[in-house]
Amino acid sequence: MIVQELSDAEVAAAAARAGAEVVRGLHGRELERIDKGAGDFATTADLAAERAVLDVLRAARPDDAVLGEEGGRQGADGARREWLVDPLCGTLNYAVGHKLVAVNVALRGGGAAAVADPFAGEDGEVFLTDGTRAWTAGGAPLAPTAATGLVDVNLDPPFPGAPGFRAVDLLAHPDFVAGFRPRVVSTTLALAWVAAGKRAGYVTDGGDLSGSVHFAAGIALCRAAGCVVTGVDGRPVGEGAGRGLVAAADAATHARLMAMIAAHPA
Repeated sequence: MIVQELSDAEVAAAAARAGAEVVRGLHGRELERIDKGAGDFATTADLAAERAVLDVLRAARPDDAVLGEEGGRQGADGARREWLVDPLCGTLNYAVGHKLVAVNVALRGGGAAAVADPFAGEDGEVFLTDGTRAWTAGGAPLAPTAATGLVDVNLDPPFPGAPGFRAVDLLAHPDFVAGFRPRVVSTTLALAWVAAGKRAGYVTDGGDLSGSVHFAAGIALCRAAGCVVTGVDGRPVGEGAGRGLVAAADAATHARLMAMIAAHPA
């Protein structure tokens, strides 16, 4: 198959899959850590996975720019389109041998996106969207549901919402304890799981995350799958609006989470 003939969603999936193959192949090896400051770091696996993703994007969409977490922005300054790439979301998990990680690829503002779970099954799993519908690489549509009662909460510092709402505050709310069970995956793979019905919701504080290499692909998947997606302030996510992120499988779950969040106004 000639890559130039692929749709944007297929390109995103192919790129995410290429990154996931690298991540899977390097797992368990001793990897050099590259200090990024403030306790953050990348590994040689992050860099190698990003190169693999970029190779696919350059072959398929040579006129587009790419914003990678590790390499920054590349491509023509006047490029009309830009891809957002997080080659290894969950680096700390990965560096200590855990397999809860994701590879995120999204076309900024274009709806097309893919999230790869490198360690689901033998060859990993890829979730993709064209901005209208969301499905697995195997063709199964994503079907969000709150049936699990599991809500992922991002506990990674810093907490930009402090001293107002912080995602960690949910864990002490009596209504949360009564209605949900918390999970901390420490990777935006959790957003894909909301879209796929493996999680009831996901909550993080922060700024506008719509243009983030970490969050853009998961947000696109959730929206296309029919989830309710807003900021923690209830406003739409994107174009400077919305603060942080609440992605819920349905309106009822979203309303319950928002009611708890309102108890900690910013």
